[in-house]
Amino acid sequence: MAVTTPLTTIAPLRSGSARAGSRPAGENCFVTRDGTALHVESAGPGDAPLTLVLVHGWTQDHRTWDGVLESVARDARSGPVRVLRYDLRGHGGSDPALAGTATIEQLADDLAELLADRVPHGRVVLAGHSMGGMTIMRLAERYPEFVSRRVAGVAFVATSCGQMDRITLGLPGVAGNGAARFERRLAALLSRHRRDRLPLRPAMVRPGARWLVFGKRPRRSDVDSVADQLLGAHPASLGGFQDAISRHDCRAALAALSDLPAVVLAGGRDRLCPLEHAKVIAEELPSAEFVRYPGAGHMLPQERADEVGSRIAGLVRVAAGRTRIVA
Repeated sequence: MAVTTPLTTIAPLRSGSARAGSRPAGENCFVTRDGTALHVESAGPGDAPLTLVLVHGWTQDHRTWDGVLESVARDARSGPVRVLRYDLRGHGGSDPALAGTATIEQLADDLAELLADRVPHGRVVLAGHSMGGMTIMRLAERYPEFVSRRVAGVAFVATSCGQMDRITLGLPGVAGNGAARFERRLAALLSRHRRDRLPLRPAMVRPGARWLVFGKRPRRSDVDSVADQLLGAHPASLGGFQDAISRHDCRAALAALSDLPAVVLAGGRDRLCPLEHAKVIAEELPSAEFVRYPGAGHMLPQERADEVGSRIAGLVRVAAGRTRIVA
């Protein structure tokens, strides 16, 4: 059932009011209503009329967007733009997800609180990779009034609006049919993990990351970055979110975004969010530009950083023009 709470009614914790054990809020730390501290990165003028918000995916953190951010920064044709990145709960420099909060609905609420506090005025462009895209879909479902008033464009990068419990990881036959069962077992295993970090070395993670989330000929530095971000995430949180991803169903919520400028970007060799999933999103967004990157896998922000940055920069230019017209 959709929640239609007005964004203006959300009252996130301010500096000095955090719950015991959490970090105080500050420029690089935002504390949610349940006391979870999120790491935040901001660039550009704070009074810019338009803010680009970049939301990363499962097992990663704000560094996912490093290459994309460089490309967007090189494009000054849209005028002054502020860029906001942050680490989802359970990821990167943010606190672990509290019991029962490793859900995409909670991530949408976190994003809503962050926007209410850090972007109280002006228009926003939302770009989400993988679970970050799912978070934006849930935001649209739960806060449609905010979307209609404040959102000027959306970018969905290697993501899905549903049926993630049926993915085959690109494997044929019996192996493909067992992929979903394997993911469920992995989610249960991670959810029971009691340490703050996985007891693995980067060399143990790289081969699997290389096969699972990259396409042809990835750069070693990109594989290393993905592995490093994975090892920096909270295992039990990852397990909860993986289970939430398998149950994600947000196709109907895309209707709230159907009138916005949009881009849908997909890798032709994406094992996690296959090309067919991106096509479904594009079908629900009549004004969306659908772009396929043959040979690329799931990590488009790394594999095709310049191209993804260029598409998002173009979306920002369109949104900036609409913002000036509205103003």
